Amino acid sequence: MELLISQPEGDSKTVELKQDAISLGRSADNDLAYPDDPWLSRYHLRFERRAGAWFVRDCESRNGTMLNAKALREPKRLRSGDRLYAGNLTIEVQEKPAAEEVITFVPDARDQTRREATVVTSLDNVLRKTSEAGPQTKALIRAGQELASHRPLEEVFSVILNLALSAVQAERGVILTLEKSGLTLRASKGEGFTVSTAVRDRVLREKCSLMVTDAQLDSALREQKSILLHRVRSMMAAPLQTREQVIGLIYVDNGAVIRPFSQDDLDLLTVMANVAAIRIEHARLAEVEQAEKLMQIELAQASEIQQSLLPSEAPACSGYDVAGYNLPCQAVGGDYYDFLTYKDGRLGVVVGDVAGKGLPAAIMMSSLQARVQMLCETCPEPAYAVTILNRSLAERCPPGRFITFLYALLDPHTGRVEYCNAGHNYPIIIRSNGGTEQLRDGGLVLGIQESITYEPCETALASGDLLALYSDGVTEARRSNGEEFGESGLAEFLESRSTEPCADTVNALAQHVREWCAQPSFHDDFTVVLLRRL
Repeated sequence: MELLISQPEGDSKTVELKQDAISLGRSADNDLAYPDDPWLSRYHLRFERRAGAWFVRDCESRNGTMLNAKALREPKRLRSGDRLYAGNLTIEVQEKPAAEEVITFVPDARDQTRREATVVTSLDNVLRKTSEAGPQTKALIRAGQELASHRPLEEVFSVILNLALSAVQAERGVILTLEKSGLTLRASKGEGFTVSTAVRDRVLREKCSLMVTDAQLDSALREQKSILLHRVRSMMAAPLQTREQVIGLIYVDNGAVIRPFSQDDLDLLTVMANVAAIRIEHARLAEVEQAEKLMQIELAQASEIQQSLLPSEAPACSGYDVAGYNLPCQAVGGDYYDFLTYKDGRLGVVVGDVAGKGLPAAIMMSSLQARVQMLCETCPEPAYAVTILNRSLAERCPPGRFITFLYALLDPHTGRVEYCNAGHNYPIIIRSNGGTEQLRDGGLVLGIQESITYEPCETALASGDLLALYSDGVTEARRSNGEEFGESGLAEFLESRSTEPCADTVNALAQHVREWCAQPSFHDDFTVVLLRRL
């Protein structure tokens, strides 16, 4: 096994996993030290050999470690193809290729390198000879050296322009790139540029370079004010082209006192524009990859925070078995459930679903959780609490956003359940006598209309009855042919396990639905809460 460790600037190295433990971090005493990476902790992670296999563990680092886009919270076995993100580093795990005998060295008493037919040189000798080389060779060598260095993308444009101006001995120039909004200025030397739209379109569409040797001979150009003002005599334009894709253009021009451009100048500008385009794309890809890596780290941290807002375990409630389960379809989600315990022994259960997925839904879910906690301390009655909650959310809910919500309040002594449903999925009760019941009473979703007053609803649980609250991620889970799991599928599954512990049932339900869909992940957040009277 070996690691391919890459940095944002493009530097990479391969590390073979030989010793039994390898540490990585900012501190110099690590086996793999990266002191200049501010996102790494002093001791960030360790690779460890156990029973012939390699594992990786996070050393309680400040910014965490990602393994295949998931936060690394416990040691995990490494497999070929795994990808780790730590600080600014990307670490790919791969099998070490088997050594192959592709060349054989044979002893020779004679020194083959001293034969008259052998020519010897070195990089220093070649670079020293560039002073004797032609201007085009010098320009290309210099461009290769300058563009090989690691610079932020915005600096690359200025370097490219200066190299081009120097190479073709131009006075002025400009670099434009194609963005969604059109051509965008990236670097310039001079002002008042006039570029014919016909020249621009031909360079970009036909991927060709153009040269005007004498603007004074072109009647259309000769009459333009900027041409007269800056005494432009000769001009060239070349596409910034990577293989078949054009990402912009470079334009240069000269005044009357400077020599007109030649075919060699146009050829040189064309080649340099191609080299520059490749360097720009590499810089862009590096920035995109770094941004994606930071986003993955931030999402992992957001996921950890969001999970901390959900109950770590169900509260003990004498005479009842209670359990909850939540699985977001992305790193973070918009489903919410909670348990509220009251001093008089009553148990509140809330389930909510914010419209949408991902980070926006997660932010609204966090806001909902804070409001529910505060509200239920002051007014535990479901209908009144939901009415106040809706009034608060409707004042601030963004357009097109809403929340389905259900609040059920159980009196464990009597089995009475008072509830209020604001547009959420209908709860299901599996009765101990074998019947199934849906609680279909309810009102409008939260966050749409501020003036709504919600009405209380009521049911009761007898010994052996099972109450299920869930999100639409459970019942709307689909197979590839579009068939939904549905309320009937949920009820049938719960009937088959109505006497088993609720904690086992919620986990088994998630696995059952995943297997039923024949897909490794859900397309919506998956939440279920079960409450069974013993």
